[in-house]
Amino acid sequence: MGDNIDSDAIAKAYAEVRDDAHADTWAAFGYDGKRIVHVAQGSDYEEFLTLCTDDDRVYGYIRVETGDEMSRRAKFAFITWIGPSVSPLKKAKVSTDKAFVKEIVTNFGKEFLCDSKDELTLKKITEVLEKASGAAYGTGK
Repeated sequence: MGDNIDSDAIAKAYAEVRDDAHADTWAAFGYDGKRIVHVAQGSDYEEFLTLCTDDDRVYGYIRVETGDEMSRRAKFAFITWIGPSVSPLKKAKVSTDKAFVKEIVTNFGKEFLCDSKDELTLKKITEVLEKASGAAYGTGK
């Protein structure tokens, strides 16, 4: 991976989002020049969305609680945001750069590639993760 990615900071944020005892439910990774760095993390998904601007590339790791009254479980999504105004050269570089991030961020139920905020709603992300997680055994209450 080398100097093009801040592996330690990204790994730390990834571990904190995965940790049941930690309040943060998302971490975002972006660019400082050509280097991929940890940008922010938090517990309010709306804050994550503010990082997904029209002219930026963002990699996100998101934790959502799914299940029913009988069984709650954490599910994880890996999001690649490519803003609609990102240059073609930077868009092309995402495929290579994303592979570097995914060497650290390895555990997720679903991966999303988005260029529209309509695709990024927490409701849509949660619905896809719930469908991917299999059967629901709730009592219907």
